[in-house]
Amino acid sequence: MWRRVISGKVGKKLCNGILLSGLAVSPLLFSDYSSGSTLPLNSYKPPTYNDPGFVLKEIKKLGIEVSATTEELARHSDSWFSTDHPLPGEEPAAIVFPTSTEEVSKVLKLCHENQVPIVPFTGGTSLEGHFINTKKSITIDLSRMDQVIELHKDDLDIVVQPGVGWEDLRTYLDDYGLMFGPDPGPGACIGGMAATSCSGTNAARYGTMKENVINLTVVLADGTIVKTRRRPRKSAAGYNLTGLIIGSEGTLGIVTEITLKLHVKPKWESVVLISFPNLKHAAGAVTQFIQTGLILNAIELLDSQMMKFVNDSGETESKYEELDTLLIKVGGSSNEAVDLTINEVKNIAHGNNATTFKFAATEEEKFQLWNARKTALWSTIAYGKKHIDPNIQIWSTDVAVPISSFVESLEKTRLEIKESGLTSSIVGHAGDGNYHALILFKEEERALATELVARMVERALDMDGTVSGEHGIGIGKKEFLVNEVGQNAVDLMRRLKFAVDPNGILNPDKVFKIDPINDRSV
Repeated sequence: MWRRVISGKVGKKLCNGILLSGLAVSPLLFSDYSSGSTLPLNSYKPPTYNDPGFVLKEIKKLGIEVSATTEELARHSDSWFSTDHPLPGEEPAAIVFPTSTEEVSKVLKLCHENQVPIVPFTGGTSLEGHFINTKKSITIDLSRMDQVIELHKDDLDIVVQPGVGWEDLRTYLDDYGLMFGPDPGPGACIGGMAATSCSGTNAARYGTMKENVINLTVVLADGTIVKTRRRPRKSAAGYNLTGLIIGSEGTLGIVTEITLKLHVKPKWESVVLISFPNLKHAAGAVTQFIQTGLILNAIELLDSQMMKFVNDSGETESKYEELDTLLIKVGGSSNEAVDLTINEVKNIAHGNNATTFKFAATEEEKFQLWNARKTALWSTIAYGKKHIDPNIQIWSTDVAVPISSFVESLEKTRLEIKESGLTSSIVGHAGDGNYHALILFKEEERALATELVARMVERALDMDGTVSGEHGIGIGKKEFLVNEVGQNAVDLMRRLKFAVDPNGILNPDKVFKIDPINDRSV
């Protein structure tokens, strides 16, 4: 190891002209990329890792809980609804459960000094294979760090630990008349939400995680603890470290505290359901909503197939027209203001040939209408198990395109899936051009599903879109990322990673390749 302590002081060594001061660095790796602004994959030797056994013994000595039960290993290896699944042998050596930033720091320091890879985990709801242990790794589960540290009601912000579930946070804030903007799928935790830069149905109004995080406490690969910035709503001090970490999928550091922006919860809010004869008319209405300047809290699209699945599932009390449908949240400071907006929405909807227009008059009606959106994934799975195959699998993936290309992209995707013979539903955040295809397939149809997803992603890129609006890259979309941002940008990302994680221990094989010889892809 390149670390010495001389007379109580940190020793220094010179390696290829670069001064190392108290930093445990793999000399083989570091010496190979000591020059150049970017780091091409073929310009350095691959990272090497050691067996986690020694590190796990040392972690136990620190009093940090370690588990290697069959149940825990399975739970931290995969989820049924993930698009990518572990290969044989791709499970963690053990799970560690820290309860503080200091314990996370101690764990990472040990892993860094002994070149043991580590994979972060909170809610386990990510969809792109983010927590697969592609190397023989330790999984660090932050779910026990689940406390609200401090609420600053007057400043409209709150400091939380990564294991706080967003649904629990929503319940907590209800008592204060406040809300947190992003609202992804059930079970998601704030740590994972920051790691993947997720958003949800409210993004058109309140933004993604990138717009809703003020600062982070991050533990770097060698155990260094960093606070990315102070708490003001705006700061021009230094680099935007907060933005760098959000969306990095655990490859640059592990987040242990998050300061979140809050919003005043609308005093009045209703949900509107509008059915249209086709996507073109639905999209025409959305365009007019936006161009008219209507402030809508959410604009969600459920295609006709999705509405069929919702009806079939029995998850909602009402039955709906099985047409392309918009679900809209309308909020305001008074009932009168909400009514005025609903009337404007109604006029635009009817001008675009809406066939049904319903709005919630009570809280129960609001819940029932919005439940059609929130149960979309589960309704699709239930339909597949009931009508296609009890062992049906689902591929849930997303892209985002400029709003002007939304309908064309979505219609072509839907047509290709239909012509393939597979069954799917589509849900979209129509207010920001982001949509999800939920493709049902049998195991023998996996190659076909993979091809359909590739076409969907490539089409989005052809329309100046992105390979993922909110799911992230994980394992499955690494090659697509190169197509989106270019090889130079990916090489820059790789340079940044190895600057803060010189041994390559943080969530290996995610986002982009770090091993030119033995990369784990789909």
